[in-house]
Amino acid sequence: MTREAGSGDFHARPEITPERQEFYKRLDRKNTTPLWDVFSNLVMPQPQSACQPAFWKYGEIRPLLMEAGSLITAREAERRVLVLENPGIRGVSQITQSLYAGVQLVMPGEIAPSHRHVASALRFVIEGGGAYTSVDGARTEMHPGDFIITPSWTFHDHGNPGDAPAIWLDGLDVPIVNMFDASFAERCAEVTPPVTKSEEDVPIFNYTYSSSREAIHQLSRNGAVHPAHGFRMQYRKPSSVESPIPTIGAFLQLLPAGFRGTDYRGTDATVYCVTEGRGRSRVGGNTFEWGEHDIFVVPSWCFVSHEADNDAVLFSFSDRPAQQALKLWREEVR
Repeated sequence: MTREAGSGDFHARPEITPERQEFYKRLDRKNTTPLWDVFSNLVMPQPQSACQPAFWKYGEIRPLLMEAGSLITAREAERRVLVLENPGIRGVSQITQSLYAGVQLVMPGEIAPSHRHVASALRFVIEGGGAYTSVDGARTEMHPGDFIITPSWTFHDHGNPGDAPAIWLDGLDVPIVNMFDASFAERCAEVTPPVTKSEEDVPIFNYTYSSSREAIHQLSRNGAVHPAHGFRMQYRKPSSVESPIPTIGAFLQLLPAGFRGTDYRGTDATVYCVTEGRGRSRVGGNTFEWGEHDIFVVPSWCFVSHEADNDAVLFSFSDRPAQQALKLWREEVR
């Protein structure tokens, strides 16, 4: 949509006269364009995201994921994932302008072969016990609520020696990597490289739900409730203030029963996955009634407020660390 002079914008588009239009056509033939004609679309007074609030009911996604499990193997697919595409930017495999998200399935007895890529990844486990993720020779079991990271350019594979399907939410910074035209990837020579290290021998890459849940429980007993977030903590590297993934921040928040949050917005579009409880979130003009494992996304600079019917726990991730490193991030509580 073009914005004409007098609209009150930061910089309104100047009037297009016949002389100017003829001039613009000549510029176009030289692969140039006048800044003053496009300025209002480049430098905006506040974020204007093409992303939309969106909601995925786990009870609707899971049957489709299981159907995929009968149609294609994990090895044939490389990764058997249903990509969560934001309805405002369909066709680009993105849930926000900077992040990819998908729901992955590994059936009992299956292996997702080892590979590596520049994009960093997180896994938030939804279902199953006994499955594993291996990262550069170290292996960790995956249990519901665990937050597991795969650093950039590390070989990783997934397997499920258990007797139940393993399902998790993937989050990757693929759009950021691709924006820089910096994507590289390769298969490992071995489908499943040997385990050569214990978890104690490598930096932490599995933040177990048992320890995270206890930490946020202690925060709720000793800390003050935030009017918008309830009790919220951000995952960090041990003994550090740094995010485990430089481009992606991950959070866990507890909304006590009866919580009615105030409006909040930030420049980091945020993906939520419900871990426990029932409630609702108002995102822009939408109300999402959620239960366990449901997923929803809040676009950049869009107000969101949460309500909890009983004690509820939400996991979320966004590109906040990248924005903070570039000194772009802003937030507002209303």
